[in-house]
Order: sequence, then C-alpha cells, then structure tokens
Amino acid sequence: MKAAPPLTSRLQTRTSPSHHKFAPFLAVVGEENPSKFSSKDERIFTSLDPIRLLNDYARAGVCSTRNTKTLHGYFVKRAGLPSNIVLANSLLQCYCKSSAMVDALKWFGSIALPNITSWNIMISGYNQNLLFMHSWEIYCKMHSLCYEPDEVTYGGVVSACSALKAPLLSGQVFSLVMRKGFFSNGFIRAKMVNFYEKNCSLEEALRVFDYFSCRNLVSWNAIISKAVGNGENLVALDLFGEMCDRLVVPNSFTFSSVLTACGAFGDIEAGKGVHGWLIKCDAEDIYVETALVDLYAKCGDMDEAVKKFSRMRIRNVVSWTAVISGFVKKDDSVSALKFFREMRRMGEEINNYTLTSVIAACGKPTMFEEAIQIHSLIFRTGFCLDSSVGGALINMYSKVGAGHLSQMVFGGMENMKNLGTWASMVSSLAQNQNSGGAFELFQRMLQENLRPDNFCTSSVLSIIGCLNLGRQIHCYTLKTRLDSDVNVGCSLLTMYSKNGSLDDSYKVFQEAPEKDNVFWTSMLSGFAGQGFGDQALQLFREMLSHGIVPDQRVFNAILNACSAIHSLNIGKEIHGYAHRLGLENETVVGNALINMYSKCSSLKSARMVFDMLPQKDEFACSSLVSGYAQNGYIKEALLLFHDMLISDMGFDSFTLSSILGVIALLNRPSIGTQMHARIAKLGLDSHVSIGSSLVTMYSKFGSIEDCSKAFNQIAEPDLICWTTMIMSYAHHGKGAEAFRVYKHMRKEGIKPDSVTVVGVLSACSHIGLVEEAYSHLHSMAENYGIEPGCHHYACMVDLLARSGRLKEAERFINSMPIEPDSLIWGTLLSACKVHGNFELGKLAAKKVMELEPSNAGAYVSLSNICADVGWWDEVLKIRSQMNGIGVKKEPGWSFL
Repeated sequence: MKAAPPLTSRLQTRTSPSHHKFAPFLAVVGEENPSKFSSKDERIFTSLDPIRLLNDYARAGVCSTRNTKTLHGYFVKRAGLPSNIVLANSLLQCYCKSSAMVDALKWFGSIALPNITSWNIMISGYNQNLLFMHSWEIYCKMHSLCYEPDEVTYGGVVSACSALKAPLLSGQVFSLVMRKGFFSNGFIRAKMVNFYEKNCSLEEALRVFDYFSCRNLVSWNAIISKAVGNGENLVALDLFGEMCDRLVVPNSFTFSSVLTACGAFGDIEAGKGVHGWLIKCDAEDIYVETALVDLYAKCGDMDEAVKKFSRMRIRNVVSWTAVISGFVKKDDSVSALKFFREMRRMGEEINNYTLTSVIAACGKPTMFEEAIQIHSLIFRTGFCLDSSVGGALINMYSKVGAGHLSQMVFGGMENMKNLGTWASMVSSLAQNQNSGGAFELFQRMLQENLRPDNFCTSSVLSIIGCLNLGRQIHCYTLKTRLDSDVNVGCSLLTMYSKNGSLDDSYKVFQEAPEKDNVFWTSMLSGFAGQGFGDQALQLFREMLSHGIVPDQRVFNAILNACSAIHSLNIGKEIHGYAHRLGLENETVVGNALINMYSKCSSLKSARMVFDMLPQKDEFACSSLVSGYAQNGYIKEALLLFHDMLISDMGFDSFTLSSILGVIALLNRPSIGTQMHARIAKLGLDSHVSIGSSLVTMYSKFGSIEDCSKAFNQIAEPDLICWTTMIMSYAHHGKGAEAFRVYKHMRKEGIKPDSVTVVGVLSACSHIGLVEEAYSHLHSMAENYGIEPGCHHYACMVDLLARSGRLKEAERFINSMPIEPDSLIWGTLLSACKVHGNFELGKLAAKKVMELEPSNAGAYVSLSNICADVGWWDEVLKIRSQMNGIGVKKEPGWSFL
C-alpha cells in the first residue's frame, strides 16, 4: 500500500488560521525520523494545546496511521496520555479517523477508565469503517460492563443494526431504548424510524412511525419513499396528505416520491395537483423534473410529457428513457425510435433500461429491420451480456415472428444461468405455441438447478394441452409454494378448464388463499367455456356476496356465460348492473353485450348497444354481423359488412365465415365468387374456419368442383373441414369421393366425430353400400367411443329404404336401442311414397303424427301415397283431418 503523504502537503489548503501556529510541528511529524526535532520545534510543541491539536488534526480529514502513531509517540513521551481521559479519547478519535481500528482497539484497551465517550468513539469508528458487527460487539461488551449508554450510543448501534439488516438485534435495542426512557429523544427516534423504514416491512415501519410520532421532514420523506418502493402508492399518497395537514413543507425529495406514486397508480389528476404545488414551492430540480416527465408518460399524456421534457434545463438518461417508455406504452413505436435517435445524436449515455424500452418498441412484425439494427447497436455498446437486455431481445424476436433468432440470443446467454433469461425463452416458446419446446426447457431449468419462478411456470401452464403434464407442474408449484401466487393459480385453473377437468379447476379456485378479479374471471371463463353457464352465474353471485366489485373482464366473462345458455333475462340484469357502474359503454363490456344479445336473438337490443358505443372495433362489428347472419337478418348483415369495408376495418375469421353463410343463404354465386376473391387477396383462404365456410357455400351453390378447390387451399384442415367436405360430397351423391376423403382423413390421424359418421353413412346411402354402412354403424362405439344417435339411425333407414328393403327398415327401427323420433319415421314415410307401400306408409305417417301432430309434411306425404294408388276417399279423409286440426300446407317458394 502506498504510504500517506506528509501532513503538511495535505493541510496547506484545508487548515484554519489556528493551524498555522503549529504548522512547523506538523512538518516535523511528517518526516521519516522524529529524532530530528530541533530545540526550536520543542519550544513550539510545548506551547501548543495537545487536545486542540489532536481535534484540529482529526477535523482536517488528513489522518493516516503513520502520522497518528507519530503523534501518539510524542504525546506518550510528554503529555501523560493514559492519565488524561480527554486527551486519550482525542487520540482514539484520530486512530478511528485513520481507519486503524486494530490500533484503536489496542489503545482503547490501554485506557484505565474509559468513559461513555470512549465507547461511543469506538462504536462510531467501527461504523465509519463499515465494521458493523464489531460495532455491535463493542456495544454488547459495554452493556455487559454495566456502562449506561446515552443517545449517541443508541444512535450508533441502531445505525449498525440497520447496516446489518438485523431486525432481531434492533428489536433488543428498541426495548432498551423504551426501558431507559430515550424514546422521547428526537435523535433516537429518527434513527429508529430510519432503521424500520429501511429494513422492515412497510407495516412495521408505519407502526414505529406512528408510535414515535417523529414527524420531521426527513422521517416523512423516508416513510413515503418506503411506501412507494413497496408499491403501496395509495398509502404514499395518504401519507403525503397527512404530512400536508400537519403543515410540514415538502421538499424536492418529497415531490419526487409523490409524483412517482401518482405515475405508478396512474392518477394523473393527483399528479397535476402535486405539479401545481411544487411550482408554488419553487421546488423543481432535475429529479423533480424527471419525475414529472415520468408521471405524464406513465399516465399516457405524451403531449405534456414531451412539453415538460423540452423545458428541462438538464436532461439525463432517466428523463430520456421515461419519454421513450411512454411512447412504447402508447404503442407509438415510431415516436419512441425518433426520440432514441435524437438521444444518440445528442451524445447522451444509454443504459439497460433505455435499451429494453427501445427493444420493446421494435417488437412488431413490421419492424424486423429496426429490430436487427437495435441488436447490432447492443453488440457495439457491450450490453449483449446484460440479462435484462437479453430477455428483452428474446421477447422482441418472438413477437416479430423470428423464433430462431430468439433461440440464437438465448444460446449466447445460456451459460449465464440467469433465471430471467430462461423465463423469457420459455415465454417466447409459449407465445409461439411450441408447447413441447417450452416444457423441455422447463425440465432443463430444473436439471440445471434453476428454480422456475411464477412468470416462467405460468407461461408453461398456459400452453399445456395434456392433463398429466399439467398435474406434474401443479405438483411442482405445490412443492415450491408457487401455487399461492395469483398468476400461477389463474394459470392452473385455466389449464385444468382447458383440458376438460373443471373439478380440478374449481378445487384450485377454492383452495386459493387470495382471489383478485383476474382469478374470479378465470374461473367464470372456465365454466362458461365448457358450457356450464349456470355454474358461472352461481359463482358470479358468490363473488358479489363477497363484496367484490366486478370490472370489465368479469362482465365479459359472465356475459359470455349468459350467451352460452341463451339466458336473455339474466343478461339484461347484468346489463343493468354494468350501467349502474358506468361500464356499459366501455369497449370490452359493450362488445360482450352485443355478443350476448346477438346469441340470444335480441337483435334490436344488440343494435342499440352497438349504436351507443363511442368506439366501435372489429369485434363489435363482427358480433353484430354474425348475430344478423345467424338470425336470418340477411340484408342487415350485408349492409353492416359493407360499412366495415368502407371504413377499412379489419375482419376476423368469425365475421368472414358468417358473411359466407349469409351469401350461401342468398344463393348468389356471383357475390360468393367476389367474396372468395377478396378473401384470397387478404391471404385468408387457407384459414381453417374460412376455408370450411367456403366449402359449405360452394356446396349449397351446387358447385362441388369449387368445393374441392376451396378445401385444397386450407393449410391444415381440422375435423370440421374434413367433415364439411365429406358431407358436401355425400349431399351431391358422390359417395365414392366422400369415402376417399374419409380414408384420407383417417390416414392423417384425425378421429371422426358423430357428424363425420353421419356424412359417411349418408355417402353409403347414396351409393347403396348397405353392408358397409352397417359396419360403420357398429364400429362407432367400438373404435371411436361414439354412441349412435337419431341421425345415424335415420341414415340407415334411408339407405335400406333407397335399396327397396322397406320391411328390413321397419325391423331395424323396431330393434333400435333408442326410441325412434319423427325424423326416423319421416324418412321411412318418404321411402314408402317412392315405393308406393301404402300400409307401411300409413304406419309411418301415424307415428309421425303422434310425435308431431302439427307436422303438415306427414299428412301431405300420406295423402300423396293414397292419391298415387287411386284411393281418393282416403285423400279426402286426410285433407279433412288436416282442416279439422288446423294444419296447413306451406306453399313452396324459390329464389328462381
């Protein structure tokens, strides 16, 4: 270690006038050999006050171990240090100032009768040299020797406990302070309050703050700052209000903390009030100005944030970053990047917070080039190994659709073993629906002894499609106690609901220690999504009984439940409740109301809510278009869709599918072809639901060739698409083609459902494959677990009847395991008309009339059978019977 320079060289500009009279002595002290003391120096030394000399030396801030030992030697020789406690304490102070705590302890041990000042100097010295445990040990020794601490002692030992972050030790000191009556001392109170504010929970800090009644500005600032740091922004604002009521004048530190609280809470009105007050107090400095910029940016008022930023005298990285982050939050990536370029042009330094904000601005599919440029800048500036920057890059590439680049960034940072980076990669895989990759990475984290946190665990749970895997992760959350986290709990119950285990989902819900609105919403959505609307409504009532006020997401979930069970009356009650809370015109609630009224066939109410919405997005339009289409309001659906086209509004697949259904009902092939062309231009013809709707539309137009072309355009046909194509071929009498598609579907590993089997049986009927149809009927339950229903049996009856095997069809009906309905008997009745079987037709008609007395088709079919064989008396009798019970034949109509 380099030796300290002589005292004279460091005291030339720092000593007071009183030092000049002993400057020659200090010069001699600084020499290597103290034996060169001249007789003149001796006379100077004896003329000086040694206590004053040591005190001035300590205050000058130039103490070193060598110089202090030199002074010690002279004073031991001439001044009788051990017998003079004041002089001994002054020398002890010099050792502490010299950071020579070993020598200080030796000297302290040589003092025969140290007083309270001696002990305080040692405690303070250890604190100054960051040896806080030694400070505590000295205090304990002092206490064991029955020395009575004073306020300085307690202040020093509390500072040591604060640095050690030892609440237990501080609690013992607190007890002694109370017992000794020092709690009224302002110095002790401030120290104790400061300790609890820095090292204990906010609740404990508030309790001590209230108990000590220490209400100076420093204490108010400390407790407000702690509340803000703990995210208790409302508490911070309440404390600020109480502080103002007690007429304590805030300073710039107070204003900075309070403005931060307003920004975090999103209370721009309160922030404006604080802004006005600090202008009156003339308390603006760089920290307050930065806090103001951050406030307006976080509250979304970017015009005011930029205005305040432009007026700042000094702009630092924090203020620049606040503006950039504000634009990112407003989804204005262009302005965010513009400010970042200006920041770079001005030569302002950037930090990891700046870069993570800019990276977030580039997280859009249209900004891939900017994303690459920012990544290059990160390499040049050396931030590529920062874990937060790496995590942001992984998320950015995931959002721009470059998952391979996310994995490349992760691969470059994998050896850092940073939990946040791994969690970002898991989230990236989850966002891209790569459940296998996400779960594999989750397993690797466990193998690498990295404990996945709540964010990582929630990401994996969000895409788990296997109940067994979901239960394994649930076990992990139980072992690590992550199940008590609200986000993890929501993900768990959503996972169970999505995988069809509502019992497990509800069990997770019941066992959750805390339930926020998101938690309730998840459970409500689980019930509604699985078709248990009644249970969702019961849960909603339970939620209200707990005094929880529903927000937009809750209303969205419960209105969806009303839609699922078509409960119009309850939906209207919930509409009224939303109106009382002032939420009915909010976009999310308004959209849910439109959807509910549309699903419940109350189109006038749906239109009323739609017209009252201040902002109409594509979901609101889509819901109303679909409602019109599904309820037969063809003109209204097309007009609204036309308005969407004019306003250049985007479409979702649901809207386009609904419009294609309307066009199919119109039987206007030309309009259908135009719509198909627009869909192809948008690149949506490969979408599953749209492709399936195109197939259905062309099937109803009778254009089976176009059906096939539309089907071949679908990227990955699902079961519904395959079934639609099979049904189209079957309805057009192309049984062989229907079987070919069915076999291809099975080859692709797609399991048929009951509707698919209806299409297959219908295909068998059209080409007369009786034995093949029996085989498919019997294999439904055996191979696919599908119990045959009325439509399947009706297909078999139709097949047998088409083959002229009417008696076999009758025996088949009588041997069915279910009670035949009017559809089955009606199918047999139609066949009897074709084959002129009056007796069996009469029996079939009788059965239909018993099941559906007002079914005019049965009377007409029987009447036609009788007419065909010339039994006109029977025809008149049937017609008379129809008139007697008020059944009328509906006149036929056609678009042609």
